[in-house]
Amino acid sequence: LPEGHPRIATSLNNLAELYQDQGRLKEAERLCEEALAMRRRALAEGHPDIATSLHILAALCKDQGRLKEAERLYEEALAMTRRALPEGHPSIATSLNNLAALYKEQGRLKEAEPLFEEALAMRRRALARARAGTRKCRGARSLLLCATSGVKVYLKRHTDSRFCLLLIDYDRK
Repeated sequence: LPEGHPRIATSLNNLAELYQDQGRLKEAERLCEEALAMRRRALAEGHPDIATSLHILAALCKDQGRLKEAERLYEEALAMTRRALPEGHPSIATSLNNLAALYKEQGRLKEAEPLFEEALAMRRRALARARAGTRKCRGARSLLLCATSGVKVYLKRHTDSRFCLLLIDYDRK
C-alpha cells in the first residue's frame, strides 16, 4: 500500500489499542495521533473512519484521566458520525454510548441518561430491521428484493467451508 493509505491507519489504530492494553500509553497515543492525521489527509472531511480514529484517541485520553480532551474528541466523533451516516445507524449508537459512558464516569448522570436512551432505541430499531430483513431474504431469489429494499446481505465463508454465514446490514434511504 502507498504511504498514507487509510488501511495503514487501521493497522496503526490496532497496534495503538494493543499498546493501550499493555499500559504503553505514550506509544499508543503517538500511533493514534498518526492514524488520525493520516485519515484526515487521505479521506474526505467527515468520513466515518476519521470518527473511528477519534473514538480510539478519546478512549486513550479517558484512560489517562484526560476527561475534558476525551469529551471533546467523543463530541467531535459523534457530530461527524451523525453527519456522515443515515439516522439510526448503529455506529451513531456506539458514538452516543461512548460519550454517555464518559458522562457517567464523571458523575454527569442527567447528561448521560438521554444519550444512553437514544442509543438503546437506535439499536432496538436496527435489530427489528435486521430481523425483518432476515425474514424477507430467505432463499437466493429474494436477494435482489433485499438489495432494492435497502437491506444489504453478505455471505461470508465459514471456517468450515461447507457453511456460509449470512450477515445482514441495512441502508436507511
